[in-house]
Amino acid sequence: MKPFFIFVLPFLLLLLLPLKNNLSWMTVLGVLLIGFASYIVNVMWLDPQRLRWKLQRQGIKGPRPSFLFGNVKEMQKIQAATTTKPPNYGEFVAHDYTSTIFPYFEQWRKEYGLVYTYSTGNKQHLYINNPELVKEMNQSVTMQLGKPTYITKRLQPMLGNGILRSNGSFWAQQRKILAPEFFMDKVKGMVGLMLESAEPLLSKWESSIDAQGGKIADIKVDEDLRSLSGDVISRACFGSSYFKGKKIFSKLRTLQKTISNQSVLFGASTFGLFPSKQQKEIQSMEKEIEDSILETIAQRAKECEEEPSTEKDLLQQILEGAINDVGQASSKSFIVDNCKNMYFAGHEATAVAMSWCLMLLALHPDWQNRIREELSQVCPNGVPDADSLSKMKMVPYRT
Repeated sequence: MKPFFIFVLPFLLLLLLPLKNNLSWMTVLGVLLIGFASYIVNVMWLDPQRLRWKLQRQGIKGPRPSFLFGNVKEMQKIQAATTTKPPNYGEFVAHDYTSTIFPYFEQWRKEYGLVYTYSTGNKQHLYINNPELVKEMNQSVTMQLGKPTYITKRLQPMLGNGILRSNGSFWAQQRKILAPEFFMDKVKGMVGLMLESAEPLLSKWESSIDAQGGKIADIKVDEDLRSLSGDVISRACFGSSYFKGKKIFSKLRTLQKTISNQSVLFGASTFGLFPSKQQKEIQSMEKEIEDSILETIAQRAKECEEEPSTEKDLLQQILEGAINDVGQASSKSFIVDNCKNMYFAGHEATAVAMSWCLMLLALHPDWQNRIREELSQVCPNGVPDADSLSKMKMVPYRT
């Protein structure tokens, strides 16, 4: 019997059975407490324990969990002990970040091997540090693997039911609509938009250096690159600049920070029965973001009616594909959710990748010289285009 029915069954019995003289309210309370206790025991202990037994029979072991909290307290203890140690710069140079960010995973890997199990509350996790096994699992079509619900559920306000959060046939349907818009022939057409966004940023940085007499200048690279990636997305999606979409980016970033404060591993579960003040705040921001996206879409549609153009932006192309595939009624939610996906994923991921790339180039000036030399050979005018990118060898290029 499912734990939910174990919890609800006493309520159903009380509704069906009339209260008689010999059935006191203490008895009613006792029945409710027994039902609730049964639900807690099943959800928090028996169900996870059954999974652990199945894994143990296959030789997969792990740290012993405690009731209610699983291995969370042990994870917090290991994390706290690690933060008190001085940084190991030898490991940092080797880019071994796992021992610093996830010290409990590193410790358990040494104790239990490359495959082990651990739990956070009533969630049982399988840790696999074997690339070949992961590859084999990803190729399996019978295991119905997908994005875990306990992670995607907390991202729902930010990603909706877009392609980054969906699974199964719904994910395949969205991929069918979106993927053709990112084929190489169409991406090449966006290179000009990227250059239009990058040139003002480069001019801004040059002006900052000139203001210091050609010497060192303080530049907030992360903020500038975030604005750059946002500007490219806005131009590609809506045919507008970053400043028109700035409100959406700002609200998404605020929402991201709020959701990030809810720890996936260490957060206390309330079984969704008692929405917190933070959850109400998230719901409010989610509604504001959706309204802003719909307003931007409506504004763009009005502009297209007033000034028809043969060149359609990304949003128009995806909207047409959605109407043809999912219908007029569902196309609205499809567009809103996937706009949030593109705003969030493209915005943050691209900005972080660019920041990381610049940091590595700063650490290795010799590579800067190699890339400049290659750029001067491939692009005599110093401005890259879609065709010249494929000719570069120093800068990785993927088709």
